[in-house]
Amino acid sequence: MPIVTTSDSANTEPTGADSGDQETGPARGSAREVAPRASTGGLITRVVIFPMVVLTALAALLGTMYLAYVVDPEKNLHDFPIALVNQDVGDTIGNPAEPVNFGNQISDALASRVPADKIDLRRTSISDATLQMQSGKIYGAIIIPSDFSKRLGILGAGSVVPGDIERPIITLQTNPRTGAFATQIVLRIGDQALTEVNRQVGEQLTDQVNAQLAPAPGGPPAPELSGASRVTLSDPVQVIVQQYRPLPDGTGQGLSAFFYALLLLLIGVVGAMVIHTMIDAQLGFIPTEYGPWYVHYPTAAISRFNTLLIKWGVMVVTANIVSAVFLLVGYALDMPIDHPLALFLYSALAMIAVGVTALSMLAAIGTAGLLANLILFVILGLPSSGGTVPIEATPGYFGWMAEFEPMHQVFMGLRAIMYFDANGDAGLTRGVWMALLGLAIGLVFGAVVSRYYDYKGLHRKNFLAASAQA
Repeated sequence: MPIVTTSDSANTEPTGADSGDQETGPARGSAREVAPRASTGGLITRVVIFPMVVLTALAALLGTMYLAYVVDPEKNLHDFPIALVNQDVGDTIGNPAEPVNFGNQISDALASRVPADKIDLRRTSISDATLQMQSGKIYGAIIIPSDFSKRLGILGAGSVVPGDIERPIITLQTNPRTGAFATQIVLRIGDQALTEVNRQVGEQLTDQVNAQLAPAPGGPPAPELSGASRVTLSDPVQVIVQQYRPLPDGTGQGLSAFFYALLLLLIGVVGAMVIHTMIDAQLGFIPTEYGPWYVHYPTAAISRFNTLLIKWGVMVVTANIVSAVFLLVGYALDMPIDHPLALFLYSALAMIAVGVTALSMLAAIGTAGLLANLILFVILGLPSSGGTVPIEATPGYFGWMAEFEPMHQVFMGLRAIMYFDANGDAGLTRGVWMALLGLAIGLVFGAVVSRYYDYKGLHRKNFLAASAQA
């Protein structure tokens, strides 16, 4: 029969960190009867000082991680990938003996002006840039068209010859599927770099036109450039901003994948805590409180390893149910879901991997596993996920953490499914393999530790009471 009493006496029942066989022996009494009375100083240390120290350290870690993550992305910018595509074939501009290629000049100027320690400017072809945009490997592209030099020459000639002309175009292409913050960085970099290049090209073009207008010796005076022509020549290039594959409605401007990943991680961590606590309560290892009362069931004769197997099984079944629930919620909210099967399977795999590892941590170190799981999966995971601020706009150590932190792997996998047509190169392949690796580590770690505890006879019992009896 379960023991039902008031919660004031709950601390008199022996509890433990994880499930296992309960040794038989003298009838269970309260810890007050068996354990020696603690000194006032020791009690104050355990009840007051120790929780304060733990919470302060946790707050310091939170403040460091989250403020460093968002305070100054421009200062932290490094290796931010942008493609530079120069398709310009050049032109003679009225002088076949001296062909020019303004596209090459602009490319060289951009490469020299863009800070190499902040921007990874990749000179590539249009086809390769398109492939990298499709897989989310670059955040944007600067595209110089094939007729750029020709149009620039026509603009120079049109400043003194009547007729309709069009300014040459450079396209600044953004990749909105990589996130709104990354798009803003691309726009800011493109505006700064292209404004300066435009000024230099304008000065060069003005000088060339003035040289062409210079009068021949003994000839008639040269015509003067009009004010409008000078203004046009000083700002000759038109920069067009274009979105590559704009996101549909219902994606939160590229944030839905991040929050979906956050949901999966929270269910994995919080779900492991709920499963761990509820199953331990039903097996009699911890009491369950109901307001001023609590219920403490008789301790079950079950090993730590078998208890962990039960918890793992519950986590696996629940993860699949929750994954289906998230899909239904997404459909109800009109969230675009082009690959429902892939989203369902990957979500379930991610929750199982996180939940199994979190349960193994609780089995290994008990209550302290709650804090360890919180730090590993949430506190360190959120800022290193790259879901809101790109990894390339955060301090360098976030990039190191992103190599193994679960939230980054889950976010990249979900982003590939939701925004990049379930493209493996966009992060899905890595996300799947990292989830399987995390699951394997969790299974091996939990099995080895729990079997070791069982082998050594380290059963669950009140440590203070056992020490006093010894």
